Amino acid sequence: MSRLSMGVVGAGKVGSVLAARLRSAGYPVVGVSGRSAATRLRISTLLPGVSVLEPAQVAAAADVLILAVPDDDLIAVAEELASSGAVRPGQYVLHTSGRHGLDALAALTRLGARPIAFHPAMTFTGTAVDFDRGPVFGLTAAPADRALAEELVAALRGVPMWVAESDRALYHAALAHGANHLVTLVAQSMDLLRDAGAQDPAGVLRPLLTAALDNVLAYGDAALTGPVVRGDVTTIRAHVDALAAANVDDATTAAYLELARATASRAEADRRIAPATAGTIRQVLDEADWDAMAHIAAGF
Repeated sequence: MSRLSMGVVGAGKVGSVLAARLRSAGYPVVGVSGRSAATRLRISTLLPGVSVLEPAQVAAAADVLILAVPDDDLIAVAEELASSGAVRPGQYVLHTSGRHGLDALAALTRLGARPIAFHPAMTFTGTAVDFDRGPVFGLTAAPADRALAEELVAALRGVPMWVAESDRALYHAALAHGANHLVTLVAQSMDLLRDAGAQDPAGVLRPLLTAALDNVLAYGDAALTGPVVRGDVTTIRAHVDALAAANVDDATTAAYLELARATASRAEADRRIAPATAGTIRQVLDEADWDAMAHIAAGF
C-alpha cells in the first residue's frame, strides 16, 4: 500500500529527525526546506538524497506538510504558504508547536487544508541519537483526522496524547515548567556546589537527581525527601543563612525560597507536615526574603 508523501518546512533539529524517522518507516519525503549552514548539514546527514526546496515548493509536492518552525513564526509561515497558493484542499498540514493548536493554521484551514497539532514532548539533539526515543505526542485534530495523526505517531514509535484546543497553552506550560526549569534548577545547584568546593558537581548530583526523578515519576509527592518534608526548620534556616553569606546571585536565592515554599505547601496538603510546622517554615523563608530586599535596598 502506497504511503502519503511527506514534506517538511523547517528541517531543524525537530523537523529533520521526524522526516528521517518517517522516511525509514516507509513514507517518502519529497522535499524539505532549510537555509542555515547547520540545517543544510543536518539534511545531508539525516536525509541524504532529499531535495532542499523553497517552502512553497515543499507544500506543493507533499501530501502531508509538516511545519517544524519556532512557535512565534508559525502563524506567519502558515499565512505565507496560504498566500503562495501551494496548499490545496484536503492536504494535511501538521505543526510541531507545543503551545499552538489548530487556530495557528487558520489561514490554511480556510483553504480546505486539514490541520493537526503534532507536538513531540521531547528535547531533540537533531542527530541519530533521537531515533531511539519514543516520545509522547501532544495531538489536537478534528475527529476525521485523528486516524492519520495516530498512524504517524505509531510510525515514529511514539505514544499519542490528545489535548483539547483550549488546553494547548496549559499543556505546554507543564512541559516547560518540568523540563526547562529543571535545567535552570540543576545548573543553579551545580554553581552552588562549585562554590562549596566540588570539583565534579555533575558527578555529585547525578545519582541523587536520577533517583529523585525516577521516584517522583513513579510515586508523585510520596517521593519527597529533605528538610522541608521533615519539618527541619533549623536546617532550612541554615540554608538561607549560607546562601546570604556566600553572596549567591539573587535569582538562585529567590528560586530556593520560592521552591521551598511550594514544597512546604505540597507537604502540608499531603499531611506530611503539620500546618504549624509549615507556617514556621514560611516564616523563615519570608524573613530571608525581607533580608534580601533590605540588602538590595541598601545598595541603592
